[in-house]
Amino acid sequence: MDETWLYHYDSETKQQKMEWRHSGSPCPKKFRVQKFARKVLASIFWDQDGIRVIDCLPKGQTINVEYYLSLLVRLKDILKEKRRGKFTKGVLFLHDNALAHRALATLKKLAYLAFQCLDYSPYSPDLAL
Repeated sequence: MDETWLYHYDSETKQQKMEWRHSGSPCPKKFRVQKFARKVLASIFWDQDGIRVIDCLPKGQTINVEYYLSLLVRLKDILKEKRRGKFTKGVLFLHDNALAHRALATLKKLAYLAFQCLDYSPYSPDLAL
C-alpha cells in the first residue's frame, strides 16, 4: 500500500483550441493556464498480480482512522472476489508508519481481517543507504 499525490488539469485538444476569426482581426491573447490546477491524494493497493484498489480522497477530507479502516474493509472484499482460491493463506500487508496506519483501531482491524502486518523500517537520513 502506498499513498501519492496526483496532479491533474483539464487540457484542450487541438480541435478545441481552433477558433474562427476574420483574416484581419488580431489573434486573441491567451493567458497562461496553471499547469497543475488540482491535486488529489491517491491510496494505491496492489499485489503480485497488479493494482487492486486506487482510492482518491474526496476534496477537503483527510485520511483518518475511520477512513483508512473503510479502505481496509473494501480491500478485503475486493481480494476475496478477485483472488478466489488464493485467499486461504491470508494476506501479508505492508504500509508505512503514518498515524492512521499505526493507530490501535487499525491494528485491531488488521488482526480481525486476518492481515499479517509486516514491519516497515523507519526512515532516517542517517539510516538510508
